[in-house]
Amino acid sequence: MSNRDIMRRNHMGHGYEPLAQGDAMEQLNEEMATQLKNKIGELKSLSIDIGQEVKYQDRLLRDMDQDFERTGGFLQNTMGRVMRLAGGSHNYFMLYIFLFSLFVFFVLYVVIKFR
Repeated sequence: MSNRDIMRRNHMGHGYEPLAQGDAMEQLNEEMATQLKNKIGELKSLSIDIGQEVKYQDRLLRDMDQDFERTGGFLQNTMGRVMRLAGGSHNYFMLYIFLFSLFVFFVLYVVIKFR
């Protein structure tokens, strides 16, 4: 540490430089106020953008929720029909569904394997 640093730190018992006087102080104050005003404007713009993004994401999530509800209802109705058919006198129907599923999986396996 140099003597200059030590003297600066010891000035008036603390490490601060003496404040500027008069016009220099007023000019510094105005510059800082302008900088603060610019930062406030940027924060305002940023908060508005964030608010718009939140509204968009909220609408998107609501739409997805409605789509999932519709899909869930559709699947529930379909499963009810399949169970009703399986519970009837069509004992071979479940066997046909099982064999068809195996055939589909086999075709997918062949397509993926020999791609």
